[in-house]
Amino acid sequence: MATAATVLGASASGAPSAPDQTPRAVRPYPMIERNDVILFQGDSITDAGRSREESDSPNNVGGMGRGYAALIAWQLLAERAGEGLKCHNRGVSGNKVPQLAARWQEDCIDLKPNVLSILIGVNDIWHKLGGNCDGTLEVYQKGYLDLIERTRRDLPQVKLVICEPFVLRCGAVDEKWFPEFDGYRAAAKKVAETFRAAFVPFQSAFDKAARKASPDYWAGDGVHPTMAGCHLMAQTWLRTVNAAKVKGGGAVR
Repeated sequence: MATAATVLGASASGAPSAPDQTPRAVRPYPMIERNDVILFQGDSITDAGRSREESDSPNNVGGMGRGYAALIAWQLLAERAGEGLKCHNRGVSGNKVPQLAARWQEDCIDLKPNVLSILIGVNDIWHKLGGNCDGTLEVYQKGYLDLIERTRRDLPQVKLVICEPFVLRCGAVDEKWFPEFDGYRAAAKKVAETFRAAFVPFQSAFDKAARKASPDYWAGDGVHPTMAGCHLMAQTWLRTVNAAKVKGGGAVR
């Protein structure tokens, strides 16, 4: 009590008080700014059963689907409450890079995203292996690079998050996928490096997780994540974006 009285007396007499040493809380996901529009793009892994009727409005439970994109949106909206973030999901099941390009104006450019997250690539090889398309790794990489170049031209300040395609060795995924699939992963990383985007390392996250539980625990058919797999994806994405910083002109480091 005596010490407290002394301190109070010193403050009242005008003596300078000690500076506040309490560390300020770090703002989560610094690359995401107030009122940003965040768009998730890709194939069925991103689509995750989203409602087309509810996809026009942002932050809509049905419109975000039941996958990793929804889990990310829920966490962002909770941790950055009151900041006007708007999350959209425009993933479409079965899409490859050419299908993304065909709908890009309406499903990306017109939405004017500030943050654009893309996961694409597994269908580009899967459909080829199944005899349903004649795409190649070179077609995938060139198409992807062209798509992002177009995006940068129309949305010069957009902050890019390029997600690594991934598979687990179970279900539909067998040795025929390799080593070609590793080239698709490398191509996605090259796209991220070329356009100075954040790169989400999904494959390494799943490889590590597969040491804890069998591959089909994380993705039953080797491609589409289970509940546990979706959570793993969301947390990997959030960690990557939380560590990323914008250098200017949309470039991320």
